[in-house]
Amino acid sequence: MSEIKNAQIEWDPDGQPISGEFGDVYFSKANGLEETRHVFLHHNQLAERFSAIGNTQHFTIAETGFGSGLNFLAAWSLWLESAPESAQLHFVSVEKFPLHKDDLSRALALWPQLRDLAEQLIAAYPVFVGTGFHRLKFMNGRVNLTLIVDDAAAGFAKMLASTHPLFKQSGTKVDAWFLDGFAPSKNPQMWSDDLFECIKCLSKIGTTAATFSAAAIVKNGLVTAGFSVQKVAGFGRKREMVKAVFTAKTETLEPEIFQYRGSFSPYPVPWTINKNKKSFRDKYVVIIGGGLAGCHSARALAERGWQVKILERHAALAQEGSGNPQGVLYAKLSPMEEAQAAFNLTSLQFALNFYSPLWEKIGEMSGVLQLAYKEAEKELHAQLKDKFSNADALVKFVNEDQASEICNTRLKHDGLFFPTAGWINPRKLCAYLVDHPNIQVEYGFNVNTIELANSQWKINSHHEKTETSEVLIIASAKDALHFEQSAHLPIKSIRGQTTFFARTPEAPQLNTVVCAEGYIAPPQNGIFCVGSTFNLKDTETVLRDRDHQTNLENLITYLPEFERAAFDNLDGRVAFRCSLPDYLPCVGALPEVDKFVENFAPLRKNSRAGITTGGSCLPGLYINLGHGARGLAYTPLAAEILASQINDEPLPIPQELVNSLSPARFVIRDLIRSKR
Repeated sequence: MSEIKNAQIEWDPDGQPISGEFGDVYFSKANGLEETRHVFLHHNQLAERFSAIGNTQHFTIAETGFGSGLNFLAAWSLWLESAPESAQLHFVSVEKFPLHKDDLSRALALWPQLRDLAEQLIAAYPVFVGTGFHRLKFMNGRVNLTLIVDDAAAGFAKMLASTHPLFKQSGTKVDAWFLDGFAPSKNPQMWSDDLFECIKCLSKIGTTAATFSAAAIVKNGLVTAGFSVQKVAGFGRKREMVKAVFTAKTETLEPEIFQYRGSFSPYPVPWTINKNKKSFRDKYVVIIGGGLAGCHSARALAERGWQVKILERHAALAQEGSGNPQGVLYAKLSPMEEAQAAFNLTSLQFALNFYSPLWEKIGEMSGVLQLAYKEAEKELHAQLKDKFSNADALVKFVNEDQASEICNTRLKHDGLFFPTAGWINPRKLCAYLVDHPNIQVEYGFNVNTIELANSQWKINSHHEKTETSEVLIIASAKDALHFEQSAHLPIKSIRGQTTFFARTPEAPQLNTVVCAEGYIAPPQNGIFCVGSTFNLKDTETVLRDRDHQTNLENLITYLPEFERAAFDNLDGRVAFRCSLPDYLPCVGALPEVDKFVENFAPLRKNSRAGITTGGSCLPGLYINLGHGARGLAYTPLAAEILASQINDEPLPIPQELVNSLSPARFVIRDLIRSKR
């Protein structure tokens, strides 16, 4: 994740935005909206193509240069006019210099006819902390914006299924390109060979492209990328523009030339390519497990038109690790440039957007205060200041006096305050998630085994009940170890005990969630929830007095005014967090372990061996688990990733980060370490 610069906007006398970096307009001074409609909507034939889309299908537009978002709003508006209500629009746009929110709002105010859509975009507009992906969902997933903050070529390269030449063109494809951005004469760096190579890899026969520019660098780049190019009349005073259609056939390369026997391959090992990937015509899925992971997965697929059946062994949802009465929406920020830090930040921002309209139904947006309660935390907060100093809408650095005022009780430490986070009742959340006409829940279904027969997964219960489905998702936390297909995963089960006590007049009136060595949330129905212990290799399910004592001692240490509270009639709950050794969740298709070991055996001697075969995953079998103590933050994005994979859509995060979540990663690591 690299640092970014926001766009420096200058405003002309007519209130039109001009780029300070490039000295160019963001849209035509004559009529920017009509220019968009002429260049990008009309010359990509979008009205006709949107109308021809089938129910529950999706259409993908990719754009260079998000700018003011005008092109996105125009496409969104046309989508609502032309496409079936059950279809989904994916709009992927790369922007190197994103506008400040105030500038975005001012620019879009020029188009009152788009006000309703613009207000939704402005409300969801993210806080930018370095380069990265931001998936914004509108109208319950009917319209999806993936805003990639990066250089155009670098951003689209992160969408590729692999950079290996044999597999570069194997991923999800774009239906139409909006080649916008500033003119080649003003910004020649963007219109690079690398950009056109990405456009080639992300296109398919029939993919269209349109651009305001008729410059030779653009026309030649499109021709080299495999497009048939045509010059047509431009908008207004502009004489010419270009439209194009992709006509090139996929290149056939010989695997032998990439084997690099006896040496290190310059290309990544293609274990992340699923050779058994397929498209599912019958949009029906069974999900094992009715906790946060299962319910979020169900909702994400239901909003894409899938019929979903959740099999839950208990008589109600969220009865295991997801069942505490209060959970905290938080993530552990990090100054590091690695997968866990990237997933923490991206998942937190996605979750904050997801829960934003739901707080009254599921909990309270009270804010979350993370205290610098020990030396290591103080050092961490100091290291975070450079990265997050301009991200006050996401997180604020507060001293102990400010923290005390926010919390409404005396504190002894500085902290990080997340103003739009809060606490959630997971059971209420799960009830909301499954309240959808496409979702059915069957309770009392205790899955015993799963088996593949005739391209269908047969799900067997202890009571001789069965279900069948072409697509199956395991979202049953540690119970996934009971199934042969997922028994190889290094799942850890970590005991945690929470403590409940009634609020009495002596207790502080807490205004926000406070996290230190444990957490406490503002009372729900007059009851405080304090937690949680962290007991490794402990399987005891009964409540223990010593764990209540630990929770209360931690509470009083960091919130000393609670010493006055009466801790009578203590109650609590024991649950088990499901975690993995790298503290990242497990999301994606499950591998055929024996075939992985056979195909990638050379990794035992050479971690960059010239292997030219992709991975073999069990067809239609997916998993979503391992969210640890951050289930409320992780599960919305994990479900979005999984639904995007199953539905063959653009991914909401970079492919490299998706690879870090892959269930197959543990087999590959074991091979590299000669453990298999």
